Amino acid sequence: MLPTYFISHGGGPWPYMPDMRAMFSNLEASLVKMTQDLPENPKAILMISGHWERKTFGVQYSPAPGMEYDYYGFPAHTYAVKYQAPGAPDVAARVAELIKSAGFAVDLDDKKGFDHGAFAPMAVMYPKADMPLVQLSLKSNLNPEEHMALGRALAPLREEGILIVGSGLSFHNLGLRGPQAKVPSSAFDAWLQETLLESEPAERSASIVEWDKAPYARLCHPREDHLIPLMVALGAAENGKATCVYHDEGLFGGWTASSFRFD
Repeated sequence: MLPTYFISHGGGPWPYMPDMRAMFSNLEASLVKMTQDLPENPKAILMISGHWERKTFGVQYSPAPGMEYDYYGFPAHTYAVKYQAPGAPDVAARVAELIKSAGFAVDLDDKKGFDHGAFAPMAVMYPKADMPLVQLSLKSNLNPEEHMALGRALAPLREEGILIVGSGLSFHNLGLRGPQAKVPSSAFDAWLQETLLESEPAERSASIVEWDKAPYARLCHPREDHLIPLMVALGAAENGKATCVYHDEGLFGGWTASSFRFD
C-alpha cells in the first residue's frame, strides 16, 4: 500500500530559477528522497493542488495536459517552460467514480492544464516527465470536513498503485515575509508537528479540521487554500503513522515550512 503525502511545494516556478532553487535546496532533496522511499513505483500520481478550485470537485481528464502559468512577476523564461508528463484518463475516471460513490458531485475536466502547484514539485520528483500525472481540484468552499471525507473516499487508490499527494504550503501568507513571519510560522508549524506526529488518529483528525484554533492560524493562512490539501492526504491515510519529511526555517527571511508523509 502506498503512503500519502502533504508537501509544501515552494514558491512559484522555483525549479526553473537558479537562485530560488538554491533557497529551496532542502525541499528539492526531500522531493527526490520521497520518490526513492516509495515501496513501489506508482502507476500514476494524483495531485491535489492548492492552485485549483471549483464549485464541485474536478478531475483533470486530458491525456496530454497543457501548462498553466499561474504566477506573476517572474522572469520571462518561466512562462515558456514545459512539463509534458502524460495524463491518465483511466485514473481520472476511477478517481471520479470513488468521489461519486462518496456522495460528492464531480466533473471530468479535459481542458485543465498543469498548474505550478503540480508541475514545480514534479519537475524535481520526475524530471524526465515520465510519470503519469492527474490533478484533482479543491472544492471552493474549502470545507475541512468535506476534504477529509474526500481523502477517505480516495483511500482505495493506495492499493491500486496511485500515489496521492496534497500540494500546498504549511505556511502561506505572501504578505508576511522577513523577521515578522518567524514567530507565527514557527508556532503554527510546532502545532502541526505535535498534532500530526503525536496525537492518536481520532484526536488528530478532529484537531486538524479545527486548524483555525491553532496558534496564529489565520495569520499563517489568511485563506486556507494551501492547507486544505493536507486534509485530503490525511483523510486517505487516516489511521496511518505521520512522519515529517521536510522542514525548513528562514525561507523568505522568516517562514517555517514542513511536509508530511502518512502511512
